[in-house]
Amino acid sequence: MTRLTGRALRVTVFVGENDTWQHRPLYSEIVHRARRAGLAGASVFRGIEGFGASSLIHTSRLLSLSEDLPVAVVIVDTEERVRAFLPQLDELVTEGMVILDDCEVIRYIGREGAE
Repeated sequence: MTRLTGRALRVTVFVGENDTWQHRPLYSEIVHRARRAGLAGASVFRGIEGFGASSLIHTSRLLSLSEDLPVAVVIVDTEERVRAFLPQLDELVTEGMVILDDCEVIRYIGREGAE
C-alpha cells in the first residue's frame, strides 16, 4: 500500500477540455502517464467558467457557444517524483499553464483491493 504523508508537491495543469494529444483528451493522457509513472494519484476537475492567455472567456452557461471549458489536472506526490514527471508535462502541454505548490499531506489512504 502506498503511503504519502508530510511535505509534498502539488502540480496543477490548466488546459482546455478540447485539448488533445494524439486524438485523445489531453487531461486523460496526463492522468494515464501519471499512473504509469507511479505517482500517488491524479484528479481532473472541470471548470464552469474561465479564461487563459487568449483572454477568451469559456463558460458553461446556457446559450454560450463555448464548449471548450477549463480543466485542471491535480497531482500530488513527493517533490522528487513530481519533478521527475515534469518533462512529460513539458512534452504534452503546448498551451495552458503548469504550476507547482508546496503542500502537506495529512491523510492518504487507498481502498482495500483497489488496483
